[in-house]
Order: sequence, then C-alpha cells, then structure tokens
Amino acid sequence: MNFDYSKLRVQEGAKVSLKDFPTCEDGGYTKKTAKEEIKQNIKELKTFQEMFYADDRYSLLIILQARDAAGKDGVIRHVMSGINPQGCRVHSFKTPTKNELEHDYFWRHYIALPQRGMIEIFNRSHYENVLATKVNPQWILNERIPGYGSVENIDQQFWDARYEDINAIEQHLHRNGMCILKFFLNISKEEQKERFISRIDEPDKNWKFSSADLQAREQWDDYEKAFEEMLEKTSKPYAPWYVIPADKKFFARVAVGDIILELFRSLDLRYPPAESPEMLQKAREILMKQ
Repeated sequence: MNFDYSKLRVQEGAKVSLKDFPTCEDGGYTKKTAKEEIKQNIKELKTFQEMFYADDRYSLLIILQARDAAGKDGVIRHVMSGINPQGCRVHSFKTPTKNELEHDYFWRHYIALPQRGMIEIFNRSHYENVLATKVNPQWILNERIPGYGSVENIDQQFWDARYEDINAIEQHLHRNGMCILKFFLNISKEEQKERFISRIDEPDKNWKFSSADLQAREQWDDYEKAFEEMLEKTSKPYAPWYVIPADKKFFARVAVGDIILELFRSLDLRYPPAESPEMLQKAREILMKQ
C-alpha cells in the first residue's frame, strides 16, 4: 500500500497550522492489514539495522514529540520491536535534574546521542526547551542564564535564538554522518480525552496518568502555538519534521516505520569487506583440520 508521506512532511519555511494536518487517518489500512505491514516493516528494519551497524559510517537519531497520551511509547514498542538492542537505545527525558541544570539545556541530550552504527530514539527531546518552557517561561529561570533573570526578559528574540541554535547543532550532526528524523504525533483533543478516561478507568493504566496531564490539557491552545512555531522554525532538509496522525494508533505505527525504512533505503549501506578471500580460505582450511 502506497501512502504519500510527503504530505505529512513539514517543508522548510512553510507556514504551519496543525489544523491543516489530519489527526484521524488510516492510510487505507485496517487494524488487520496494518498489523501485517508492521510485521513486514519489522523484518525489513532488522535487516537494514544489521547492515547499518556493520557499515559503521552513519548514526540515526529518531525524535518523538507529542502531547500526552499520543502514543509515543506504543510507536517505539511496535516499530522497533525486532531491532537488536545492541544497536538501538531509547532515551526518555524527564524534568532536568540539578546536575543537568548546571549545564546548558542541550548538554544532557548531546551526551545521549548515538555513536556511528547506532540508532537512538529520543522520547521527548531538546525540543521541550522550546515547548514546555515556552508555554511555562518561568521554568527558564531555573537555567540561570545571564540576562534572563525574569520572565519579562524572555521575549521572541530569545526563542528565535533557541531555534537557530537547535538548527545549527542538528546541521553539524548531519554533516558528521548523523541521520535525523523527527516525528510529531498529532492527536485530537477528543481522542486525548478518551485515552485519559481509559487510563483513569482501567486500574493497570492508572500509573500512566498524573495531574500534570490535566494541566497541560488546560494549556492546549498555548501548546498548539508552540508546536506550530517549532515545526515552522526547525524543519530542515537535513532534519525534517513529520506530522503523524495519531488518533488511530495502528496507522501512526505504520507511518513511522515506513518513513524510517524510506531513509534506510536511501543510504548506500554495505557490509565492510573481509580482509581478503585468501585469508578466509586459509582460515577455513585451518579450522577444518582441527
């Protein structure tokens, strides 16, 4: 099944309104056909990942951003389930610790970046520093940045500088062999409500819900503006954003898997050559005599 994922990609410099992107899309799949597609994707991803690891020239950073309950964990669990954990890690970023606040905001993310041959998935990322902090600018004060000792000083110029810095860092990483894919899981307000109620009603899901989820929901419109500006200012050819419809979990999982595979297919991946055919033959002869 061929879905045109280019229409989910945020073009560089384009004006972004999330209302222009779907939240409830099935891509022509049913739950059953999506399950088969995901299964096939997992098989192909496993093959590519082994070659990616052996090739040892590129690394891959996958960034997942979303509102609460949009399904980031499910995407990671389903799409990457067949990947060898030796070559793939997931890093979830929580509220910065005291030690992390002693450094610039990107420090804790930089030290978690993937080395060559590795895949790293950021479940939330450095983009929280232009999302959560933009909606709640008082949190910036915890960073103790000279010249920004009060909320009144945190103006649009401050945020534009952050977008510029993020773009520069990601471009630097790309120039040194890192592939970057960024996914924003776009959930509707009604679907989030249903998932929150499910978390409250089902005892084994209670742990997923917190009062902070309701607070962020009350700030829905403010977050909407922050997401839109983030997408506008930081979607680049070397680090594109995809706005993934997230109301139907099965399609979100298919879409992310397909886009990752599309990237792998575009790379000139290859297994490194053996020392020499003669060495292999000699080694075989030695082993056969033992």
